[in-house]
Amino acid sequence: MFNRFFYSQTKTITLAAGILAMSYLISAILGLIRDGLLISKFGASSELDVYFAAFRIPDFVYQILILGGLIVAFLPLFSEYFSRQKNEAWEMTNYVLNGFLFFLISISLILFIFTPWLIKLIFPGFGPGEIKLAIPLTRLLFLSPIFFGISNLLSGILQYFNRFFIYSLTPILYNLGIIFGILFLAPKFGIFGVGMGVIFGAFLHLTIQIPSAINCGFSYKFLFDLKYPAIKRIFQLMIPRVFGIAAQQINLIFFTAIASMMGIGAITIFNFSNNLQSLPIGLIGVSFAVAIFPALSRAWAEKKKDHFIKIFSSVFRQILFLIIPISLLILIFRTEIIKIVVEIGRVILGRSQFGQMEINLAATCLGIFSFSIFAQSLIPFLSRAFFSFQDTKTPTLITITSVALSITLAFSFTQLLTFPNLFHNFIENSFGLREVENLAVIGLPLAFSIAAIFQFILLYFLFRRKIKKLL
Repeated sequence: MFNRFFYSQTKTITLAAGILAMSYLISAILGLIRDGLLISKFGASSELDVYFAAFRIPDFVYQILILGGLIVAFLPLFSEYFSRQKNEAWEMTNYVLNGFLFFLISISLILFIFTPWLIKLIFPGFGPGEIKLAIPLTRLLFLSPIFFGISNLLSGILQYFNRFFIYSLTPILYNLGIIFGILFLAPKFGIFGVGMGVIFGAFLHLTIQIPSAINCGFSYKFLFDLKYPAIKRIFQLMIPRVFGIAAQQINLIFFTAIASMMGIGAITIFNFSNNLQSLPIGLIGVSFAVAIFPALSRAWAEKKKDHFIKIFSSVFRQILFLIIPISLLILIFRTEIIKIVVEIGRVILGRSQFGQMEINLAATCLGIFSFSIFAQSLIPFLSRAFFSFQDTKTPTLITITSVALSITLAFSFTQLLTFPNLFHNFIENSFGLREVENLAVIGLPLAFSIAAIFQFILLYFLFRRKIKKLL
């Protein structure tokens, strides 16, 4: 029973995507409970604004160095090494793991020291009280990239060996860790207790994968040499991708900075609606992208280009078929969705500090996001198609371009929504938001959505051009 649980392999891409989608669904439900608990316990408050803001800098490290860089570069390289010589592949894994831990710990330590200055620079709308709270919380959260760094390298190994079941449990355990923090640590430590739950969830994210990785053949050894050839190759592949992910994180930091100057609750409303619209993207888009990445990498490495095109086309159609109806349902039932999540928190805690005005604004943000969900779902899939033939430059350039557009539009839209004009009146009348404060926050999802659609269009047409040349 233990072996079947930890060592089971997934035979097909569709089954792998199904397992990941089910995992993401469970994780999403837990995420709704998590957000409902946060909203009910803290409301649209400065304390919760600080919590979301404190995530930004540690999450920046995680996104650019681990999620966006390490997995994208490590998996194709591990496939190449393993097909050539298994022992060499495991040796390479240890060199990469130790080298990466060295960089992560060093960067986290430097940022830990400079946290006070970074908080003041990035979140100019915070007062002395918010800054005082944000500094220790941000420093605590710098532990999470270290846990996630080890965990995501193990995830790359499990993905190569089709151990998607164990890998699928990681986001569930992560959310359970945060919920534990909200329920049992926050009553004593306040919002800092929620941060402690985040670290506990990151630890669970790592430990669940260790037995299965060992069964695949991984054995930890302290092999450390920053000049090791594979580390150099990984960094060469990572550098373009890191710039792309950095641009995305800068985009979110910029959005958070704008929201911090809109008054209390703006950051919470934007993050709340963004988290909700991310659910179908993770459920469909990311699940298929993660499931197909090893198959695309193997197909291209083995020069099976016709098979590459076949599985790419099949998954592209499946994502569209599933995501478009979901987007329409979100648009139609956006207010009901927000109310359900708020009610979940109210039922569990017996109270809620999220009022009708906040519900209306969050529902409007969610409705605007729904127009770009199809594009956001296909972006990770198209990006991994580029990565599978080791082209990290093209998606990066497209990402940077779309982020520049997003930031420009965000600044423009939020400014236009601060005073009466045709655009302000159009948004106000279209969504029934008369006499609602903080209407400017609506400009953030609008800018985000337009930029996402632009990014998808560029990725799609440049991929078609690229694949024709390579064939």
